[in-house]
Amino acid sequence: MLEVKTEGTPQGIIDTKKPRLVTPLPGPEARRILNLDQRFVSPSYTRDYPLVARTGRGAMVEDVDGNIFLDFAAGIAVCATGHCHPEVVAAIQKQAAELIHMSGTDFYYSRMVELAEKLASIAPGPEPKRVHFGNSGTEAVEAAIKLAKYHTKRDKLIAFRGSFHGRTMGALSLTASKATQRKGFGTLLAGVFHMPYPDTYRGTYGVRPENATADCLEYLENELFRRRVDPEEIAAIFIEPIQGEGGYVPAPADFLQSLQRICRKNGILLVADEVQCGMGRTGKFWASEHAGIEPDIICTAKGIASGMPLGAIIARASVMDWKPGAHGSTFGGNPVCIAASLATIRLLETQYIANAARMGDYIFKRTADWRQKFRSVGDIRGRGLMIGIEIVRDRVTKERAPEIRDQIVQRAFQMGLIVLPAGENTLRISPALLIDEEQTGFAFDTLESLITTIEKA
Repeated sequence: MLEVKTEGTPQGIIDTKKPRLVTPLPGPEARRILNLDQRFVSPSYTRDYPLVARTGRGAMVEDVDGNIFLDFAAGIAVCATGHCHPEVVAAIQKQAAELIHMSGTDFYYSRMVELAEKLASIAPGPEPKRVHFGNSGTEAVEAAIKLAKYHTKRDKLIAFRGSFHGRTMGALSLTASKATQRKGFGTLLAGVFHMPYPDTYRGTYGVRPENATADCLEYLENELFRRRVDPEEIAAIFIEPIQGEGGYVPAPADFLQSLQRICRKNGILLVADEVQCGMGRTGKFWASEHAGIEPDIICTAKGIASGMPLGAIIARASVMDWKPGAHGSTFGGNPVCIAASLATIRLLETQYIANAARMGDYIFKRTADWRQKFRSVGDIRGRGLMIGIEIVRDRVTKERAPEIRDQIVQRAFQMGLIVLPAGENTLRISPALLIDEEQTGFAFDTLESLITTIEKA
């Protein structure tokens, strides 16, 4: 039996807003757990550094040796309201004492309807919406695949290069981020086509970034539709309004608007995968809102319940027309997760979406001169608190520098700052939406110091 020996601050109390390290990393208790992990836990997990968490509060995480870190990853953009927000914890505890599970596939309960009504009300566009609940982002994508095929009576799908939609077989078929995520799993879902994503830093074909929108639309209409698949056979186009694992790359507003127009013209459903970029992270509830579009289906998870396992699809009511038994989930819409989600959304609406926009503006101002100051900073992009810093060997050639990015990630950890990579060579900035200017200033002072040191070396 694994017993965690706890040193440092009492359980649940973190009395600092900045890192405080008391042992070399990893500490002795962390090393003991890492050894056990190697024996008993699946080797498929990717761990960038040996953080063994014990307690989290707000934007701070304490490890099992009493070291305290500033978390600018938020559990891969999951802990939208921070770690263990007291209002979310209270909602979880109250619900757990009343009803833990009933299965919304077979029975009814009021808070499931309450959350569905809330999600429908905040989804973009005037048409009424309906909601299906699952447990995760990949389940939301699977549900969207099934609904798109069911509603349109078509069987083919389009996704984008660099995309990440999940790891179950249908979602994995849409994913085109890293070969290792697909390797070894044999034949995936048939009838999936991939097209370039409009990268305004590198360009659709590695050239002419200013023409990224036009080049991608040209490929869709004059390559895919004319040579490879008739648009009348396409059920849906899946897009992340801001690519996550692809490197935190935002799609231009004019591209999303044109994509919606093309979908409407051809009877194709537009599915916005907002699993990572939704729930207030970009300074609006949905990243789609920045382009003024109304997706036919929105996939959401991650930040929806501040760390509790919940996913959902929100679809136009006219699209969600499947019959009883067509799709369901034993645990989807679990009462405890729903309670956490309702508390989360209240906090997002009243405080944290606005803070995400404000802190995002602060970061972009704070880093405005980095592309001139540092030869290894190629691009800084994103919205709100979903920001990517692309690390290159040379700003002119834009040659990718994953080893420099990885050094920054590793050294940041050794200084008490938690950040993660994204894509081949991008730093992912995705803190909890409650961070303040003091914490943000510390994080970017740290990153600036690290980049300066690495470039000098």
